[in-house]
Amino acid sequence: MVLSSSGTWAFASTEEAFWKWFAANEQRLFTFETDQEATFDALAEQLRRVNDDLTFEFGPVENGKREFVISAGGIQAAFPAVEALYGKAPALPHWIWVKFRPRRFPINDMNVGGKKVRADDVRYLLAQDGDKVGIVLFFDGYNEREKGTFDQMGYLFLDEALGEYAVETQVGFIEFQSRQSGDFGKSHPLTELPREFDVYVGRRVR
Repeated sequence: MVLSSSGTWAFASTEEAFWKWFAANEQRLFTFETDQEATFDALAEQLRRVNDDLTFEFGPVENGKREFVISAGGIQAAFPAVEALYGKAPALPHWIWVKFRPRRFPINDMNVGGKKVRADDVRYLLAQDGDKVGIVLFFDGYNEREKGTFDQMGYLFLDEALGEYAVETQVGFIEFQSRQSGDFGKSHPLTELPREFDVYVGRRVR
């Protein structure tokens, strides 16, 4: 709640309230490694007050600045909340604001629930899916018992390779299979996915 110029009380938006909290805790957030669990818990609670589905990522410190990524957690219904929060972000000299998880190069390896998979060991295959791009990812050792873990890593790998926004708006079906799949022989290394995906989408747009 803030006092307006007319002397009456006005309620700040949830987005404005979040950024006010962020600015007040800027040093703690910038050096989150000193108390990561507590800092992340506090930040997650503040984000939930804006939208239950919002998540975040921090980049490394480079030239005295850090990236702060506002993510919808792969949930397209939360995209407007990302846009609204990003649109209210203040100018802080030590921060770079990023909406939606961006592409990463090189693509990072994944460790989910103790299960580790190297990006170099993942392969993909593209297929037409209407006006979108269908994607199959192939994992060494993929199995039904660990399906949930592999699926989670698969979506994270796609966000790394293509960016969260593209995955939710330009990708159609997504499947995860083992290297024993009959289609594995036609697959390509994951590192080639961003380039081939962009070429495919460019052709569809024209």
